[in-house]
Amino acid sequence: MERKPQEGPLQGVRILDLTRLYPGPLGTMMLADMGADVIKIEYVNAPDYMRFYPPYIKSESAGFIAVNRSKRSLALNLKTPKGVGIFLSLVKTADIVIEQFRPGVLDEMGIGYNQARQVKENIIYVSITGYGQYGPYAKDAGHDINYIGYAGILSSAGSRETGPLLPGPQLADVAGGAYMSMIACLSALWAREKTGKGQFVDVAMLDCVLPLITLQMAHYQATTMNLAPGELPLSGGLACYGVYSCADGKYIAVGILESKFWKIFCEMAGHNEWIEKHLVMGEEAETMRREIAALFRTKTRDEWAAAAKKLDICITPVLELSEVEKDPHLQARQMVCEQAHPVCGAIREIGVPLKFSETRPRPCGPSPTLGQDTLSILEEIGYTREEIDTLQQEKVILISGSS
Repeated sequence: MERKPQEGPLQGVRILDLTRLYPGPLGTMMLADMGADVIKIEYVNAPDYMRFYPPYIKSESAGFIAVNRSKRSLALNLKTPKGVGIFLSLVKTADIVIEQFRPGVLDEMGIGYNQARQVKENIIYVSITGYGQYGPYAKDAGHDINYIGYAGILSSAGSRETGPLLPGPQLADVAGGAYMSMIACLSALWAREKTGKGQFVDVAMLDCVLPLITLQMAHYQATTMNLAPGELPLSGGLACYGVYSCADGKYIAVGILESKFWKIFCEMAGHNEWIEKHLVMGEEAETMRREIAALFRTKTRDEWAAAAKKLDICITPVLELSEVEKDPHLQARQMVCEQAHPVCGAIREIGVPLKFSETRPRPCGPSPTLGQDTLSILEEIGYTREEIDTLQQEKVILISGSS
């Protein structure tokens, strides 16, 4: 399937993407959507695990499709000298290498930062790990749940009755891995623009997810109290800031922190006596929460949402995923897009979140099949068809559709 030309503010930037699973691929996909030429490099015999992660759309992993659009695919055996040579040849043409292996693994393979800067002195090399390049946990195994556990996020999610609860989205993977690695890439590019120098950037998902608990840590510094899950003001401690069940079993999100909005809400509810109890905590908040919960059970979610919208107060519906993709605001913002996939047909995906007035980004193609662009990429860096045929016979590379 023919790709659209790259467009967007990062047009002309080339990124070699050695990441796998969720954090790195999501970040590099967003960079690709913004115009970067992202070459996804996978092992010939051990491609990105996400390709095999259920559920599937026909024969393709829905998760892989979701985080790998707009990229090109090179299937390469990096455990061979020729594979390493191809990679280092690509480094000469690249601006950024981004990887997601434990510390030292790629150095041992001959493709780490020190080897890369030998062939391109100003290369930017971004490494995403769970715990960073140094420290007591540096070489430990981990996943999102482990990082948010260490970060204190789990201990602040849930309630006293339930104990810690998983927050739903993978916060460390997305906020700590994908988003922070994007910031790392763009910051290092700007630094190189000013100084001419490349650098190594250490992105530890544990470090990078800690800013999510900035307010919780500030509360602890002020009180030295380890509150139970759900007892911090914005994590369940305030009755005016929470989720309530409605008459139809659906839910409403209430975020009435401003006193002027709280007054409007109390008057709408016919409970002026609540006005002075706006920001109460503890037992008073529990009493308030029970009274507010009883109120919301008298009407459906959409009835409450419509009433709140008329009054311009911060009460909104809690949408199911089936409703999210049909939401008129998200559709107007082009945050649910559709494109053709060669195997799956028309697929709906989350759109590009950043809106630029001049250099408008866009997805330029669906997720690639393994080795889909191997031939064209090798030709770009000077390999002849005869050399490519030899590399294929020696299983140094894989070209999609060939055995």
